Amino acid sequence: MSRRRSPASYDESDVRVRPGRGSRPRSKIRPAHRNAVPGTVVAVDRGRYTCVTQDDERTVIAMTARELGRKAVVVGDRVGLVGDVSGRDDTLARIVRVHARTTTLRRSADDEDPVERVIVANAEQLMIVTSVTDPEPRPRLIDRCLVAAYDSGMTPFLCVTKSDLEDPAKLRDAYAPLDVPIIVTGWDDDTGLDRLREALHDRTSVLVGHSGVGKSTLVNTIVPGAGRAIGNVNIVTGRGRHTSTSAVALRVPEGGWVIDTPGIRSFGLAHVDPAELIEAFSDLAAATDECPRGCTHGESEPECALDDAVRAGGLDPARVDSFRRLLASRERQSGD
Repeated sequence: MSRRRSPASYDESDVRVRPGRGSRPRSKIRPAHRNAVPGTVVAVDRGRYTCVTQDDERTVIAMTARELGRKAVVVGDRVGLVGDVSGRDDTLARIVRVHARTTTLRRSADDEDPVERVIVANAEQLMIVTSVTDPEPRPRLIDRCLVAAYDSGMTPFLCVTKSDLEDPAKLRDAYAPLDVPIIVTGWDDDTGLDRLREALHDRTSVLVGHSGVGKSTLVNTIVPGAGRAIGNVNIVTGRGRHTSTSAVALRVPEGGWVIDTPGIRSFGLAHVDPAELIEAFSDLAAATDECPRGCTHGESEPECALDDAVRAGGLDPARVDSFRRLLASRERQSGD
């Protein structure tokens, strides 16, 4: 029979401290995953990533590994895959590595939002889709997309749709001074579609544009069987209804990839340095060579050469106004 000890007789040696789960030492050595299978993310849906392997083009569903932490993975990312990469139904692999991106298409919700949202990675071309009518073209949105393309290192071109409904000459003339290829398409114009297929051949291209301009229709034409939903334009607001809800990469039969993105109504550029905006307006940039040192090319600049060029008839006032409106909103953001 054991004798009960007096509390006064206890000392440190009688106390057993069990370390908490979070205090257990963890090895800093992480698996190298040298045998990871290279792949490309082609779709993202609620934490599940559809990937295509580079060797035999298996389609693999994966989740991100814990060691990636909160690192964002987007369509176009080149990744390393481990685990069950067989591609069979009800299997799940892990993304353990995201390779450095060659290009990154980013936008913010608006010019006052400092949070960048990566839309697509590793695309070579930005195809800006706009319609001649139904809905009406939005030049300032087009300009913002051009700025984003130049900032990301992508090559932009403009695709004008619905030329069978209205003459696209006015829109084409507005962007003729820019060094940006323009492809015009319509239901009765096979030549435009042939030029578009040629531009997309063996390239990775991302399509952007506001809702209702015909992005999904183009994708369904270029990639038969793509099955992208098509919506109508609201007759009251003149705006399209969102039909694509997430970005998805689709293989072009003739070679290459197209990435369809949801329709956008705004394209914030909070991540772009205002001093670099002029480079996206090549028709205006040449005129600024005559500006005095330190000129920001804004509306309040008293000796800006852009004003002289407008008065001389060498520049379109609407183009200068578009640039300055964009510049003013970016300057307000940088000064906050």
